Amino acid sequence: MSIVVIGSSANDGTTGIVSAWRTLGIDVWLVSAAEALAALGTGDVALVRLDVTPTLDGVEEGLLAIWLLERRGVHVLNSVEALLNAHDKLRTARLLDKARVPHPTTVNVASASGNTLRPPVVVKPRYGSWGRDVVLCRDENELRRALNEVRDRSWFQRHGAIVQEAVPSPGRDLRVIVAGGCVVGAAERVAAPGEWRTNVSCGGSLQPAELSDEAVELARTAAAAIGGDLVGVDLMPRGDDGFVVLELNAAVDFDDTYSLAGGAVYEAAAARLGLLPTRAPAHPTLRSVLSG
Repeated sequence: MSIVVIGSSANDGTTGIVSAWRTLGIDVWLVSAAEALAALGTGDVALVRLDVTPTLDGVEEGLLAIWLLERRGVHVLNSVEALLNAHDKLRTARLLDKARVPHPTTVNVASASGNTLRPPVVVKPRYGSWGRDVVLCRDENELRRALNEVRDRSWFQRHGAIVQEAVPSPGRDLRVIVAGGCVVGAAERVAAPGEWRTNVSCGGSLQPAELSDEAVELARTAAAAIGGDLVGVDLMPRGDDGFVVLELNAAVDFDDTYSLAGGAVYEAAAARLGLLPTRAPAHPTLRSVLSG
């Protein structure tokens, strides 16, 4: 039996998982979707971490290969359906609404003049990440300006834009890591001075977090709603009224900062996904594919 992580070496979170798991004695390989399709079979395990494309207009190449692996009997963690449920923010919103998970009101706008929500709102790509092209609009003028500025982007031409109710931000939120239906890690993200977005890519910082029972249950419920096996769930404090789920991420970046008092995040994730104790070494087919 082989264990692989399907994703890109350009994603620091993905390479971090592979490195940490190998340190734990798990014989895991980082491969492309095509390499996995050439090598894996029934009983093998593949954790899929395809991210959104740099152009923000869809998911990285490999969904068809992942679907074929599922049909072949490979144990796929983060299925094609789960990936799309996490990366497509309109699907995410609909699934969270169906599960009665608190989430900002969300609409998809297909033209620069189309909108059904009144400001304050946030405009963002339907497939987005890294805080890119995310704009806070406090009034109608800012909203029209934001939609006009993105109307020629490839992602807008393909999918339109997500317009979402703006949740008042205290300048910090929680990113919670859920693996196998259990919370295994979390960190508090703090926005940079003068910045409302908490993304590390936008200058935000991380610090260890302690989670309330409510936050744990909300993160677990959100991950279950989209069918994710290893995902990040972003929770925004909502005054004295608990939390609201902002987004989910199926290629979530995390590191040791996310470790909770109960254990190291990488080991906890591997354990909840059934990858501990150490499995047998990768079979010759996988080794031959990777060696070229």
